[in-house]
Formats: sequence, structure tokens, C-alpha cells
Amino acid sequence: MSMLAIFQVSSSAISAQSQRLNVVASNLANANTVSGTEQGAYRARQTVFSTILEGTGSPDAVGGVSVPEVVESQTPVPKRYEPGNPMANAEGYVYASNVNEVEEMANMISASRSYQSNAEIFNTTKTLMLRTLQLGQ
Repeated sequence: MSMLAIFQVSSSAISAQSQRLNVVASNLANANTVSGTEQGAYRARQTVFSTILEGTGSPDAVGGVSVPEVVESQTPVPKRYEPGNPMANAEGYVYASNVNEVEEMANMISASRSYQSNAEIFNTTKTLMLRTLQLGQ
């Protein structure tokens, strides 16, 4: 793997983790929303990561990571009896989002640390390349 490929892998990982953080933020922002119908309730979303392969598929052909899609959680949405809620249906039920806030916070910490690690890899590689160029002076 060339030194320039490290920049490509690292920057694609930073981009993917940034998108993951945006999805987590959206989930947390909608964690306490309710709807009058099960179909209208907010469902948690998760990013799906995929490896980008380059060339012939040899072990050294990894080119980074991408987010090909964001999927909705299939966990059932909770149904609560709140007849005083303006969003309640005719029976007095509201449907809350299926976002697990603790899981989302752990997901946010993981994404943040991955982002920081890849930023550090990017900076370390840049420093090593600059020092290599200084050797020739």
C-alpha cells in the first residue's frame, strides 16, 4: 500500500464516520417524538458500511470504506396509552419512536473515536511524508 493510499483510506473512513454521526444525531433528535399511527412513528436508522476494493481484489487492493445505504430499524415501535396527547389516535394511543438512547450514545462515542483515530492517521502520515522529504535536503 502506498503512502498516498493511506490518505484515501483514512479520508473515506472520516467521511463514513461523519455520516454515521449525522445519523446518530438524527436518531437522538427524534428519540422522544410520537405519532398517532404506527407507520408515522420515527424509526431509528443505522448506517451500513462497505469496503471499497480497488484493482484485482488482491489483499492490498483495499481502497477505503463507503456508506452504500442507511437502513431503518425493524424493532417494533412502542405503543403508549396517552388519551390527553394531541397526537393520540381514536383509542387514545400514541406510537413512540423505537430509538434506544443508550445504544445511540454508545454508537456516537464509537463513531467519534473512529473519526478521531482516522484523523490522527491522516496527520501522522502527513508528518512522516514531510520528514521523508526533509531527509533529501
